[in-house]
Amino acid sequence: MRLHRNLVFAVVDCLQLIFNKGEYADKQLRKTLKLDKRWGSRDRGFIAETVYDIVRWQRLYAKIGDAHKPYKQEDLFRMFAVWATLKGIKLAQWPQFHNTPTRRIKGRFDELSKIRKYKASIPDWLDELGLTELGNLWEEEIYAQNETAPVILRANQLLTNRSELIKSLANENIYAHPVKGLQDAVRLKERADVFKTETFKKGWFEVQDSSSQQVTELLSPEPGQRIVDTCAGAGGKTLHIASLMQNKGQIISLDIYKKKLVELKRRARRAKAFNIETRHIDNNKVIKKLHGSADAVLIDAPCSGLGVLRRNPDAKWKLKPDFITKIQQTQQELLQAYSKLLKPKGTLVYATCSILPSENTKQVQTFLTSEAGQGFKLIEDRSILTHQTGQDGFYMAKLKKV
Repeated sequence: MRLHRNLVFAVVDCLQLIFNKGEYADKQLRKTLKLDKRWGSRDRGFIAETVYDIVRWQRLYAKIGDAHKPYKQEDLFRMFAVWATLKGIKLAQWPQFHNTPTRRIKGRFDELSKIRKYKASIPDWLDELGLTELGNLWEEEIYAQNETAPVILRANQLLTNRSELIKSLANENIYAHPVKGLQDAVRLKERADVFKTETFKKGWFEVQDSSSQQVTELLSPEPGQRIVDTCAGAGGKTLHIASLMQNKGQIISLDIYKKKLVELKRRARRAKAFNIETRHIDNNKVIKKLHGSADAVLIDAPCSGLGVLRRNPDAKWKLKPDFITKIQQTQQELLQAYSKLLKPKGTLVYATCSILPSENTKQVQTFLTSEAGQGFKLIEDRSILTHQTGQDGFYMAKLKKV
């Protein structure tokens, strides 16, 4: 493989903004990929995959390359050289790569790969927390979180079905197969920019991992119900609910961020989902007006995101221990507040994309033993670990108001 100067410099410049300026990897990468219209799909793929790889393995590559924060340009080129050497890519004869000790890189990699915090490339505090919460499962799980995640799509039942979706994608040279156990999920055989397809523009699918799809199916929405999605965000699960309800009934999508609800509306128009009403939570009255009115409530709670690190590898560098404590308090507050929205015999689903029991089973147990949770019964819960299923790490619990 031949290295091209403009692509390598684009990678280094992008990493500098992510590592030193705190930019989010996905957002910064989107900006970087727009810098040169001459770049083809292979060029863009190289930039994206390399940036994500180096972000994912930042601690390991920095240790091998003797790079220290804040990273200077020469530090980032050394980290790139580590990446390329370990990938078996021959370095170009550029000044930035002079005197790169290839043999030493491979030797240091073998040495550091015996130490979990380097092999998994994670902060010390996170390694300690994971081991405390998950015990023997932690090591396999954190290794699995460093693998590349598959692309999973959800067929939009309002406009098509899974079989027709697969055929339509194949006509655009994108090949997929059904995911067992889910009625609408398909997995791409190879990564592709699905957002440029006519199939996407027609609203026939959303990108949504199978674990996330399980959450909505656990809620069991039915046509004609009134359902409240309390932490709707940009609406991934809201749109799935609308699909399963066949546009019949009412979905009220709440969020504290108005911009996310604007995006939800845009996505709903493309998906032809017409039974969605968005409400911005700008005061407590928004919540109080809904007390006792919902057949089902979804709390897709904010969390550490430790179950989706393979999709958001920069999150492990942005996370701080005090955030974990604060978010756990928020999760319990949401359970206490939003459980009041249900009618008698209503269904509540609590979900996170975390793998920590302290954010998951323990939150549900705390709620059930509280005054607000006295009228609820746990029907089912699922803890999904990536190393066991190949799916995003998730937790979901279904409760009934009895």
